[in-house]
Amino acid sequence: MEFPPCPNSLKSIQHFLKLAQEHDSRDIVIAYWARLYALQIGLKASSQSAEETQLLLAIMDWLEQMKKTHADNEAITNDIAAQAHIENYALKLFLYADKQDREENFGKNVVKAYYSSGVLYDILLTFGELSEEALHNRKYAKYKAAYIHNCLKNGETPIPGPFPDDESAELNGESPAGVKDDAGTNVTAPEEPSTDSQSDNVEPSSPAPQTTPPTVEEVLNNPNKLPSPPVEEEKPGGFEPYVPPAQPNAAIFQPAVPVHITPDQMITAQKYCKYAGSALNYDDVKTAIENLQKALKLLTTGAE
Repeated sequence: MEFPPCPNSLKSIQHFLKLAQEHDSRDIVIAYWARLYALQIGLKASSQSAEETQLLLAIMDWLEQMKKTHADNEAITNDIAAQAHIENYALKLFLYADKQDREENFGKNVVKAYYSSGVLYDILLTFGELSEEALHNRKYAKYKAAYIHNCLKNGETPIPGPFPDDESAELNGESPAGVKDDAGTNVTAPEEPSTDSQSDNVEPSSPAPQTTPPTVEEVLNNPNKLPSPPVEEEKPGGFEPYVPPAQPNAAIFQPAVPVHITPDQMITAQKYCKYAGSALNYDDVKTAIENLQKALKLLTTGAE
């Protein structure tokens, strides 16, 4: 489907529409929720000009069409499944970018991965407030996307991994110049980084790495290329992934008397089970166990 051009008055949704376009043939779930979030932001920002209305109506029509065409796709029709799908996708991109960054495999592919990860975490606001882990990853991804982009643009060699000098500033909520954290706000790169063949070859002035990192597309289309999560000492300084407190042994959750579970609690338990299943798709056993324990505790005690 051809969409009308995005007017300058709706510039805040351009990067969501760009992400959707890139995923129309790669991942319809990402394309669907990116356009839905763009629509939500666009309706709030719209001054109801003819150009704005034409675009927003076209997005509405496309969303309705996709919902009918993919009625059997749970990640489009069910918010819980959709949230789990997008979270896993965003984390996959984040881990890829972080690994290449630490290995000093700088290039626009890394900028693209960080950038897209940050946009995906914005889209997750569709489902409510972000988790602590998502907030950390979102800020760090946008920070690194802008930083590496500007280094490559100026012919400078980026510092790999976390920034020791800026760690305290980040923890205090002070973003680097030009990087904003509000939903729908783009990083300062003058144009969204691309992943074409020419972009892949853009490198800083330092010596080229000995191995060629996989492209973003290869990582997204081949789960076997997903890099392993960073080991403890490799976690981004000031942005360590959130680790929930240790869960008690499941055996203590056996209730002495029947527990009444409300419909909302049942939905929450289903959400944890969905997260666990999605985590197993990426061989993340630890996260799967944590979410199953949460579901078990809720169902057996009625408390989270």
